[in-house]
Amino acid sequence: MLKPHLEFVSLDLNEGWSIPPGYPEGIEEKVLCGALSPETGTGCRTRLLRFAAGIYTTAPFVHEYWEEVYLVHGDLTVGNDHLGQGGTSFGPDTYACRPPGAFHGPFKSEGGCMLLEIHYYAKERAVAAAPAPTTVAE
Repeated sequence: MLKPHLEFVSLDLNEGWSIPPGYPEGIEEKVLCGALSPETGTGCRTRLLRFAAGIYTTAPFVHEYWEEVYLVHGDLTVGNDHLGQGGTSFGPDTYACRPPGAFHGPFKSEGGCMLLEIHYYAKERAVAAAPAPTTVAE
């Protein structure tokens, strides 16, 4: 079983947070369910990731698992430089889906934010978007 059956369990958002490997202080995760095994390329997990106000990362991330991200609340900027400047800002109710090997980030949050992330390994690769139809002159 990849994950146990959980039926609307209460979450304590005040405890159980930790700094993920490779992230600066001020960014914390709370794993809700599951686990990843990078050694075997298996597993799946659901986690919350929160940024304190003003925190940013300095380099892009890349990993070998699928990642789906939903911005629950707050602001998240994607593509800032190593000083936390620039990038494109997103607000609540925005979503990203990244295949394995996709470079993403760096990230920052001006006012703080919380993300819901789902990570999983899969043998299938991303399907390229179909090109827009073109009209054929007759």
